[in-house]
Amino acid sequence: MGTYNQTWESEFILLGLSSDWDTQVSLFVLLLAMYLVTVLGNFLIVLLIRLDSRLHTPMYFFLTNLSLVDVSYATSIVPQLLVHFLAEHKGIPFLSCAAQLFFSLALGGIEFVLLAVMAYDRYVAVCDPLRYSVIMHGGLCTRLAIASWVSGSINSLMQTTITFQLPMCTNKYIDHISCELLAVVRLACVDTSSNEVAIVVSSIVLLMTPFFLVLLSYIQIISTILKIRSTQGRRKAFHTCASHLTVVALCYGMAIFTYAQPHSSPSVLQEKLISLFYAILTPMLNPMIYSLRNKEVKGAWQKLLGQFSGLTSKLARR
Repeated sequence: MGTYNQTWESEFILLGLSSDWDTQVSLFVLLLAMYLVTVLGNFLIVLLIRLDSRLHTPMYFFLTNLSLVDVSYATSIVPQLLVHFLAEHKGIPFLSCAAQLFFSLALGGIEFVLLAVMAYDRYVAVCDPLRYSVIMHGGLCTRLAIASWVSGSINSLMQTTITFQLPMCTNKYIDHISCELLAVVRLACVDTSSNEVAIVVSSIVLLMTPFFLVLLSYIQIISTILKIRSTQGRRKAFHTCASHLTVVALCYGMAIFTYAQPHSSPSVLQEKLISLFYAILTPMLNPMIYSLRNKEVKGAWQKLLGQFSGLTSKLARR
């Protein structure tokens, strides 16, 4: 193993999406705009929840965590990608690559667990509304959020450690937009079946298990909603879950497609596009989904804008 350690490269080369200059410039402009919208949208959601006391509930506490995870995930990948669009040399130092893999993998894992926690919150809200405030108390919410962050980070630390212990020999070209787990594992010049087993186990623990918990929660939620006699009551109950269900479909769908079966994985181009979708589109859409489909958030926006316009009018009169 000692001889293998000498074959590590000091940096890797990311091949990215395209080698055509015009295409890279176009992608730079598009992704920069999307990244700015992502950062602004998630920042505004967090700010709104902090400022409006009506949103100081477990659901919006978890949504704050989700927004922080989303903007952090996008930031772990997109700025480096933007730099590479305009750079002739698309290298990334060894330590930066390891750090990028750790943070992107950790934040992805945190999001999966967090979405399962949010599904449990919706389950209690719909299936046991009278005891909701007793069950979902501040202490439990804090512990569930901490568990999400810790479990995702521990899994990522283990995956990153075993991945970068692989001998890479003289391979330094990563055919991807970032230092993504499967793309880095492919650089190894030894049998990687043990790593693939670890990826599958990790997928079961941090991806499939939360996913099945979400499914179980929504089976119970739908069963409860169908027992509600009034159409208005059913519509109101379903509306409380619609935003979360949309986000779940986006996040879990892409991740399961990519990681659940490393042996029968999609083409490299598909992997790149899925990673790009997950890194920029999902974090950008999540605040919009919660803003457009949620009456409480829309009401808070209107209140905040009303206060802002009132303040502006007062300053103008002076």
